[in-house]
Amino acid sequence: MTPLRFIDRLKFFLERQLIRGAFFQLMVVGLLIALISLIGGLLVLPLKGGFSGLGEALWWAFLRLTDPGYLGDDQGSWRRVVATLLTISGYVVFMGTLVAIMTRWLISAMTNLERGLTPVSLKHHIAVLGWTSRTLPLITKLLSTTGRMRLFLHRNDTRRLRLVALAEEVSASREHQLRSESGVGRRARQVILRSGDPLQSEALRRVACLDAAAVIIPGSTQATDSLLNADTETIKILLTIAAQAKDQRRPLPYVVAELQDPRRERILHSAYGGDLELVAGDATLSRFMVQTLRHPGLAEIFQEMMILPDGNELYIRFQDDWAGETLASLDSGRPSAIVLGVLEQADSDWVVHMNAPSEQRLREGDGLILMARRFEDSNPVRGQTLEPLHRPPLNEVERPPSRHRRILILGWNHRVPALLQELDSYPGETADITVASFWPVEDRQNMINGYVPEPGRVSCQHVKTDFLMEGEIARLAPERYDTVMLLTSDRMGSNEEADARAMVGYLQLQDHLQQAGTWPQILLELTDPHNEALLLARNSEIFLSPVMLSHLLAQVALRRELRLVYDELFTQGGAEIGFRALPAELLAADTDFRAVAKWVATSGETALGIHRAQPTPEGRHLTLNPDPGEPLNLSAGDQLVVLGREPERH
Repeated sequence: MTPLRFIDRLKFFLERQLIRGAFFQLMVVGLLIALISLIGGLLVLPLKGGFSGLGEALWWAFLRLTDPGYLGDDQGSWRRVVATLLTISGYVVFMGTLVAIMTRWLISAMTNLERGLTPVSLKHHIAVLGWTSRTLPLITKLLSTTGRMRLFLHRNDTRRLRLVALAEEVSASREHQLRSESGVGRRARQVILRSGDPLQSEALRRVACLDAAAVIIPGSTQATDSLLNADTETIKILLTIAAQAKDQRRPLPYVVAELQDPRRERILHSAYGGDLELVAGDATLSRFMVQTLRHPGLAEIFQEMMILPDGNELYIRFQDDWAGETLASLDSGRPSAIVLGVLEQADSDWVVHMNAPSEQRLREGDGLILMARRFEDSNPVRGQTLEPLHRPPLNEVERPPSRHRRILILGWNHRVPALLQELDSYPGETADITVASFWPVEDRQNMINGYVPEPGRVSCQHVKTDFLMEGEIARLAPERYDTVMLLTSDRMGSNEEADARAMVGYLQLQDHLQQAGTWPQILLELTDPHNEALLLARNSEIFLSPVMLSHLLAQVALRRELRLVYDELFTQGGAEIGFRALPAELLAADTDFRAVAKWVATSGETALGIHRAQPTPEGRHLTLNPDPGEPLNLSAGDQLVVLGREPERH
C-alpha cells in the first residue's frame, strides 16, 4: 500500500474539520490567520530598530493582515513588501473567508428554520397530520367556521385558533399554495407549517400532538402498487401518539381520522385507546353517490351543505336552559333555522331522532339538531316568533315498488367495492352494473370479492378498455343505461391528471349522448373544485370527493356528535333527504315556506327547501332554507325537498 503524502494527509485533515460546521471552519481560519501572522512577524523581526521582540512583530503582522489602513505607515522596502503581502492575504483570508463562512452559516440557519424543523410551543391548537388532497379544503373550512369555532375555543380555554399542518416538505411554494387558496388568503398566518413524515415520532413531537385540542389525520389515496395503504399509515400514527403519551404520562388527545375500510374500525380503536372519531371515507362517498343515484338532484344539496361558503350546514346545540321546551316552540323562535331532530343520550351512547314529534320536549343533556346558514341563526330571535308546526310521530312509510337499475361505471378506483356494497344494502332494489376500465379484470374482481363476498342484489360485469379511446364510448352504448358514473382514477400521477381524464371522458360522453338523443343520469367525480367551472354540465351531478370529506373531518373535529347525524342521514335504513311533488293547494302565488313546512309536517316529515324545475341564471335549482315569510312563486314541476324516511321521488 502506497503511503499518503504529507499534503494529502493535510488536505484530509482540513476536509474533516471544514465539514463539521461553521464553528470548526472558523477555528481553521483562525489557525491560518495565526500562521500567516507568525510568518509575517518572523520575516520583519531581524530588521534593525524595528521591533523589541517577537510579540511586537506578531502584533504588527496581525494589524496589517486585518486592516489595510496601516499600509502607509511602514518605512523601508522589505517591511513594505511584507506588509503588502500580509494585506493581500488579509483580503483573501480574513475578509473573504470569514464573510463567506458567516454568510453560508446564516443562509443555512435560515433555510433550516424555513423547513419547519423547530417544534411548536403551542397548546390547545389543531394539528393536521399529512398534506393530502384533503388538507387545503380542510384548512379552509376550519378557518371559515366562526360560531362553531368560538364554542370549540371556549371549550378548550383558548382565545385564538392556531392550526399546525405537517407536510413532508415545507417550502416557499407550499406556503404560496396555502396563501393563494380561496378562503385562506391573509388568514394563512394562522397556519404553521412543519415538515416531517407523520409516521415518524419526531415529526409528531414537532407539531405537539399531545398538547393539541384536536388532531386530524386526513386520508390519502395510494396507488395500488403501494404496500402501505392509507389505513395502515393511520394505524401507525395512532400507535405512535399512544406510545408518546405513555412515555410522557400524558393524556391522549382527541383524534379525528379518515378511515378507508370501515371493517378496520375496531382495530383502530384498540390501537389508540383514547377519544377517537373515525370518518369512513370510501363508505361515506359511496353513500353520497348511492343516495344521489336513488334521488337525482341530491348532489346539489350535498354541495350546498358541504362546499358553498354561504350554504346551509348542520349544527348541534347543547343548551341546558332550553330543557323542558317543546320542539315546536324551539322551531318557532328560530325563523332562519330549521329544527331537524334531537340527539339523545342513552346510557353511554347517543341516539339520533330525526323528524321528532313537535310535542317532544328537550331534556337536560339533549342536543338540538338544526340546519342554518350561520351558527348565530341557531339561537332564538326575540320578537320574531313563527306559527308553531304540528308534526305527529312519523308512521312507517310504505316502501316504493321494487326498482331495477342499469348502471355504467367509467373508470375504477379503490372506492368501487364500497359503492357496490352500498348498492347491495338497499332491500327491494337490484342493479346490473358494467365497469369499464383499463385496470386488469382479475384485480378488480379480487378487490370486490374481498369487500363484498356474496352480493345478492347487484350483478357486476367488467369490460377491459380505455373509454378515452376513439369509439370506445359508442361501443359501450351508455344510452342504454339509467345512470352513468365517471370516477377519477387513483392510478394517475396526480389528482390533476385524474380530473383531466374524467373531464375528457365526460365531454366524449356528452357528445355521444347528444347524437343518440337520450340522456341518462350522469354522476361525475372530481377532486379539484376549480375544475368544476370548466364543465358546462348538462343533466349531470358533480361530486368533489376531497372537499366533501374535508368538510366532514372539520365538522367532526369541532363537534364530534355530528358524525352520528351524518351517519343517520346517509345510511340505509335511517332518515333520508328526498323530494316530494307539490300539491295543488301550494301552487298559489303567495305561498311562503312556512306554509310549505306546515303541510309537510302533517305527514311527520320536515321541509328543507324547494327544488325548482327551471334553474336560476347561476344554474342552480335548489333553494334550501328560504325566508319563511317570503313568497316562493312556485310553479308546476317544482318539488319539495324534505327530510323523511324512504321518501319517494315523483
